[in-house]
Amino acid sequence: MLNIKNHLLEGDKVTQRNTPNRGGKFAPQYLVFHYTAGSSAKSSADWLCNPAAKASAHLVLGREGEIIQLAPLNVVTWHAGISHWAGLTGMNNHSIGIEMDNAGVLKNLGDRYESAFGKVYPRNEVVLARHRHGTTEQAWHAYTEAQISRAFELAELLFSHYGLKEVLGHEDIARGRKSDPGPAFPLGSVASRVAGRMEDDFPRYTVIAASLNIRSGPDAAAATVAPALKRGTEVALLEAGERWSRVEVVGKGDIEGWVFNAHLQAVPVAPPPSARSRSKARSKGR
Repeated sequence: MLNIKNHLLEGDKVTQRNTPNRGGKFAPQYLVFHYTAGSSAKSSADWLCNPAAKASAHLVLGREGEIIQLAPLNVVTWHAGISHWAGLTGMNNHSIGIEMDNAGVLKNLGDRYESAFGKVYPRNEVVLARHRHGTTEQAWHAYTEAQISRAFELAELLFSHYGLKEVLGHEDIARGRKSDPGPAFPLGSVASRVAGRMEDDFPRYTVIAASLNIRSGPDAAAATVAPALKRGTEVALLEAGERWSRVEVVGKGDIEGWVFNAHLQAVPVAPPPSARSRSKARSKGR
């Protein structure tokens, strides 16, 4: 269980460091997720604590769910760069930044996937997907279940504690310049949960196959992220595709992944009460 005391995180797997790359105090309004494009949480934290980096973040989230805090949550860090959102510019002055240990975009070399720093990843650690602001499919380093679960926990805590307005990605506030956290991270799901919008914003579908695999990417070769979904399971549509769609299992917000569209059926949307009343009135009048 995480908690915040004097703008510092406390809890399991939380450590504190002190980056010199910071500004003055501020009142955060937004939460921004990034990926590090680095080889480990420690190496990324080391770099963000180096004055030569001229960059920083409030938190670094590791692949086992560990958190390294680099600055108090009410102090400006340098994670956003040239950025804008909702009429604001320079989002460093308005947002908490979380850097997640993830290699980002990978090179597809046919029989292997390689990061910009030369590390090779197996197929089950790769998500093949098109970025929502892009046009072509690319290979992306997958986030771990522990990392995604911790991201949900952090977002909910920060929203509650600071009364934040919205969860964003670096890709939102620096569109065309940045692509993190990318399609391998369930940004829409995190945003909907903390803002309580899932019930209203996402269409619902029912699984009509006897069992349906839910995978880490829109590909039959992608690793499964949970046991197969049974017939009748309800899911919320997060991102629609021609053959595959990204969904969240209703009632189990920690289960999110890609499913094959042919095995889903839309749940009919009930008309509003006023419409139902008018329909009954018309029927009685016949």
